[in-house]
Parts: sequence; C-alpha cells; structure tokens
Amino acid sequence: MQLPFPVAEEPEPQTLETGRLLFAGETVFVKGVVAMDGLPPADRMEVCFAGRSNVGKSTLINALTGTKALARASNTPGRTQEINYFTAGESHYLVDLPGYGYANAPLPVVEKWQRLLKQYLGGRQTLRRAFVLIDARHGVKKVDEEILSLLDSAAVTFQAVLTKADKVKEKEREKVLDQVRGALAKHPAAFPEIIVTSSEKGWGIPTLRAIIATLE
Repeated sequence: MQLPFPVAEEPEPQTLETGRLLFAGETVFVKGVVAMDGLPPADRMEVCFAGRSNVGKSTLINALTGTKALARASNTPGRTQEINYFTAGESHYLVDLPGYGYANAPLPVVEKWQRLLKQYLGGRQTLRRAFVLIDARHGVKKVDEEILSLLDSAAVTFQAVLTKADKVKEKEREKVLDQVRGALAKHPAAFPEIIVTSSEKGWGIPTLRAIIATLE
C-alpha cells in the first residue's frame, strides 16, 4: 500500500536535464514588492516559496540557482518584508515570499505582510505552485497551518518541501514525515508528494529544479 504524500522520487534523466538547463543560466533579481501595484508583468509562469523564518528558504533558493547570495539570508528572522522576484531563464519567475512566524515584528508590520500575502496568493493568475518549506527538525507547526489554510482558501496548489533533512537521523526524519503527512491530509490544496531536501548536501535540489521546470 502506498503512503499518502510519498517522498518525490528522482525524475527521469531527461526531466532532470530540463531542470538543470532552466537553472543553468543567469538568475537575476528583478525587484522587491511591497504592494500589489508593484508586481512585475504577469508574462511568465511563476512559483513561490513560503516558509517560517529560519526554515532555510534563502539558502534553498541559492542552492536551486547555484548562487551564494542571490536570496539574502538574514540573521534577524522576519527581516525580509518584501515579495522578492527573480527570473529563472526566460520562462519563469521565482518568488520569495516574506518569512512568517516572526516573533519580534511589530503587529502592524505583521498585519501588512499578511494582507499583501493574501492579495498576492489570491490574485496572481500566473502562479502555478507554492512550495511551502517545513524544517525537518520540527515538522508542521501551528504557524505553518495558517499559511496552508490560506493557500487552501486561495485555491493555490502547494507542495511541501522538507528542509535541513541532513540535520536529523533517518529514523527521526521518518517520524517527522509521518507528522507532515498527517498535517497535509487536512488541506485540499496540498500536492500529493513531499520533496526532501538538504541545501548543504544537495539532496533533492535536482528533483525540485525538474519539478519547477516541467510544471504545466
């Protein structure tokens, strides 16, 4: 019997090559957006990355694009308060959403971020998939449930990406995966595969590239 939400298997070599080629060219920072009227033209497919502060989102984007400092990792969680747009080849936008779960941010700032996030998720027709990053050491937390419910209500398909998988032993990782599967089962917008990654070790990065490159 197949588990619900299995770990994504490595794609066929041709699909992996398609992913490699998409990210082999230059990836360019386009702009940081603080309001919907600042979004770039909706002239290409886009995918977005969401995750609580300190989940390793910037590091993952840098690993995907093969750069060291494209997405800025901050020592202050929640410091990135903009929707950041990057190009991948001529065909895709990579969208780095503001981190959530920021304990020290002022309430009005948090409310502004949440409002912008809702507007973006509900109003961007070219958004094909959201990748929600989950720390392999902790699993799905209450603060993650909020974004998952938001994606459900916006009818945006999302896929869970386990980050920092090298930081836990395999037995513990399986426990976390079971917890994540249970959480995802409650969300109709969840794509039925989990991607397990380690930016440090390179685990899952080619698979994620291939998935992004072959989205319809």
